[in-house]
Amino acid sequence: MRVETLTGAALDAALDEVAKLRIAVFRDWPYLYDGDLAYERRYLQSYRDSPGAVLVGAFDGDRLVGAATGTPMEDHADEFAAAFAGTGLDLGTIFYCAESVLLPEYRGRGVGHRFFDLREAHARALGRARSAFCGVVRPADHPLRPAGAAPLDPFWRKRGYAPLEGAVATFRWKNIDRTEETAHPLQFWIRDL
Repeated sequence: MRVETLTGAALDAALDEVAKLRIAVFRDWPYLYDGDLAYERRYLQSYRDSPGAVLVGAFDGDRLVGAATGTPMEDHADEFAAAFAGTGLDLGTIFYCAESVLLPEYRGRGVGHRFFDLREAHARALGRARSAFCGVVRPADHPLRPAGAAPLDPFWRKRGYAPLEGAVATFRWKNIDRTEETAHPLQFWIRDL
């Protein structure tokens, strides 16, 4: 398996495959996302529009089996900027590491670390001082939580990230058990680069 950084035209060419990966991987806990390609294409447009965007792709031969994206924070959703209001942090210093999606059969091979390594290297090359991402907040007793589901907090902490107190964004999407979109809180985690 190879993992490589894609920007510009190569990033653009891979986004439909990223959309399919997001739909497949985010159906599972904790996202429980019931997505569609039309929504995904609208969401992923910000990566086409941002000259600082990056896509780190994991490939099995020519097949994209995992992806991690990122953009300068100010190029992403307005809801993210609102979550940082009152933190005293300049959005122009932060790189946003968005999704990391990897098909289950490829997990446990160090790809998650590689995703972060390459996005953080891209952020430093852009002159960013911090890296941030957000994780879905679900109650421990959620009825759709699978037995044995383990949080990713230890992985994130090992990489030097910590929750940013009070920095929570809210997004709407359709859960697999709902017919309508509902609001979901996302907690920001941050680290200095």
